[in-house]
Amino acid sequence: MNEPATIREMLGTTTGAQPRTIAVIGLSEDPNKPSHYVSAYMQQHGYKIYPVNPSITEVLGEKSYASLSDLPIKPDIVDVFRLPKFIPAIVEEMIQLGLSNLWIQQGIINVEAATRAEAAGIHVVMDRCIMVEHRHLTVR
Repeated sequence: MNEPATIREMLGTTTGAQPRTIAVIGLSEDPNKPSHYVSAYMQQHGYKIYPVNPSITEVLGEKSYASLSDLPIKPDIVDVFRLPKFIPAIVEEMIQLGLSNLWIQQGIINVEAATRAEAAGIHVVMDRCIMVEHRHLTVR
């Protein structure tokens, strides 16, 4: 978990394979919330964002989906902005869908769910901000 090589691979900085797709669970319409401005940053840096939030229809110019199962594609990364208690269900849905990269945002920790994800072959980054890591890897 949180291996530097895994972070680089998820963000596509080792292969230059961009744009990548990110399903953002818990993406808010509120521009002051981290889920919004972090996702906007990633979008501005070439990543295709797929909002996953059943209570909104659109955000950042993208249609919002109720769940990972409703997405029209298999995202490269599932980025989570939800409370730790919601992570186990997200992991189970990822396993069912065959998704392989889970990014749990800074301040959100669920070790049991992360362990379950890794046991199922899912790469996990937890308690790290995807925007901060991207900046760290791309700003020279």
